[in-house]
Amino acid sequence: MAETMRAMVLDGPGQPLRLRQLPRPVPTAGQILLRVHACAVCRTDLHIVDGELTKRKLPLVLGHQIVGTVVGAGTEAVSVEVGSRVGVPWLGWTDGTCHFCLTGRENLCDAARFTGYDIDGGYAEFVAADSRFCFPLPEGYRDPQAAPLLCAGLIGFRSLRLAGDAERLGIYGFGSSAHIVTQVARFQGRRVFAFTRPGDAAGQAFARQVGAAWAGGTDEPSPEELDAAIIFAPAGELVPLALGALAKGGTVVCGGIHMSNIPSFAYELLWGERSVRSVANLTREDGVEFLRLAPQVPLRTEVTTFPLDQANEALEAVRRGTVRGSVVVSVP
Repeated sequence: MAETMRAMVLDGPGQPLRLRQLPRPVPTAGQILLRVHACAVCRTDLHIVDGELTKRKLPLVLGHQIVGTVVGAGTEAVSVEVGSRVGVPWLGWTDGTCHFCLTGRENLCDAARFTGYDIDGGYAEFVAADSRFCFPLPEGYRDPQAAPLLCAGLIGFRSLRLAGDAERLGIYGFGSSAHIVTQVARFQGRRVFAFTRPGDAAGQAFARQVGAAWAGGTDEPSPEELDAAIIFAPAGELVPLALGALAKGGTVVCGGIHMSNIPSFAYELLWGERSVRSVANLTREDGVEFLRLAPQVPLRTEVTTFPLDQANEALEAVRRGTVRGSVVVSVP
């Protein structure tokens, strides 16, 4: 009889996840098998559940910020040892041969496959992953604290890189990514201006606690012109708002995979060589560089954990935005 595992499964858009017994995955050539310890919850998971990202496999095991121990390997698996602890990110596979892959932009590969979207993810006791797309994790981080580094941290880090050398950095939407990026920005000598939901005094206090120089609602003007802004909230109306706060030559970086429509705005907001750009996925180079940097800062992630069978409650906590920092599904 095949060995089984517990997993929280999405059967269709708008449906709650169901706890099911599934066959334990068997690693194929190039893959490793991980015993999952923790998987952080991402807003992208909500977009998948809500049907806003439509090309996912079904049924599907969500989760793409996975921390686990290697317990097996298929043939041709590389750079991992049984018993080692690794992290699995959103980018799960690329073809390695297209123009994007060959020019250092594997995050744009048209054939890319993503963890917890095209490939079953970490809301489960075991997961199989391509060994080439797994990262050794720095020491000093417990499993729940390490999990948010694998997307909230990585996508935030890539967003920060695309913001250039901005000294005055605005962050719109202060959740999992923002509380990590603020620490990195401070380490790099930048000043962070945090914009939360109007009236969110607790969120603004949290932003100041992790290093923001100023925190207020999105209904408040920035106290200074910004050199760049990163938008983590999936709200298109924040784009013209952030543009209006930029100095000439500034950049607005949209850090999410999904965003509501951006309303029309006056060309005057864009004029002066201001720009708007998006962040798409990550590269393995991003992962290596960020995970090397994390203990130097040192980054500290604040997490709230839920057991595997309460993954629906974990998703709802992210939806409501009532949890400081990151939400993590723990798989003891």
